[in-house]
Amino acid sequence: MPAPRPPLRRRIIPAVGLLLLAPVCAEYLIGYLDLMGRPLELLTGLLYLAPLYGTVAVLIREAARRTGRGWPTILLLGAAFGLIQAGLVDQSLFNPRFIDEPFWDEERLPTLLTGPGISVGHALGFITGHVIWSYAAPIAVVESCAPRLADRPWLGRIGLGVVTALYALAVLVFFHEHTKAFMATPAQLGTTAVLALALIVAAFTIPRGRIPRGRARRPGRVPPPWLVGVTGVLLLTTHHLLPAHWTGTALKALTLVVFGGLLLRWSRLAGWGRAHVLAAGGSALVANAALSFVVDPIGEVSYPVKYAANTAILLIVLILLAWARRQSANRSATARRPASPRPKDDTGSAKPKDSKVSSW
Repeated sequence: MPAPRPPLRRRIIPAVGLLLLAPVCAEYLIGYLDLMGRPLELLTGLLYLAPLYGTVAVLIREAARRTGRGWPTILLLGAAFGLIQAGLVDQSLFNPRFIDEPFWDEERLPTLLTGPGISVGHALGFITGHVIWSYAAPIAVVESCAPRLADRPWLGRIGLGVVTALYALAVLVFFHEHTKAFMATPAQLGTTAVLALALIVAAFTIPRGRIPRGRARRPGRVPPPWLVGVTGVLLLTTHHLLPAHWTGTALKALTLVVFGGLLLRWSRLAGWGRAHVLAAGGSALVANAALSFVVDPIGEVSYPVKYAANTAILLIVLILLAWARRQSANRSATARRPASPRPKDDTGSAKPKDSKVSSW
């Protein structure tokens, strides 16, 4: 008999948390926006960014959890929506003047393929940036904050409809804004759409990324969560600091392959748990929050205010990760306790838990 759906108030909190954390990780954490010098605008900016980034993170997570799938599906869907965002919505993947600053050409031109009009370095940065920081890392952290609901859907039909409508509206607004002066060619748009569709199909056709019940994980020694986190911070920081030429881009890809390969190997070993998932996701947040202190924002900012904002965001990240770790630890401790018998009714049958069916 399926477990009853938790009350709406318990499910809506992590959904809203992910809706807000995703845009913070996507745009604020690394500190490149001139908004870093204007804290009030950082808050109001979430009204525009949450419908664009947060809704996608929520929809990706819901799609994976509702179909009983895991991280391979989340990562492939993240790559698909990263392509959609960078190639179809704001078209930063193709626009040579997307940002009118010298650094744009400095990062774009060394790996530019003139035929398709795409920079390999930019493509790697945009797509993996969305996969890791816009979607996967926020999902890992928020699920760890609500471990009892981590593998269950959070939204019903109405909630999914609202989130989808917000995303559609955001796409229309951002597409209109960014295509006033530039529009990618039909070939560029068509190729992007086909690749994104292929990734979505792959996300639901690959074998489910979970170990079947009754089958033990492979024997081996899993590193402690803190070591997973430190490894992630070192590799992801290195990834960001490498130069934009072809060798640097190849090394950027290598750091991601190494980190991904380690996580894949460790996740198949006995002893891997939610604390390790949190450490992996949290390392992405810590790496960007720490690097924000050395990133020069676009435009003119007040640097004392910028550093104050960087410090505040880093502290919030550390507090959030500590809270998520505590919640996961409490859940693990509860799971190890023997289950108490349910009270019985007058017929001697166990009373079912109260459940209210909600379209949310």
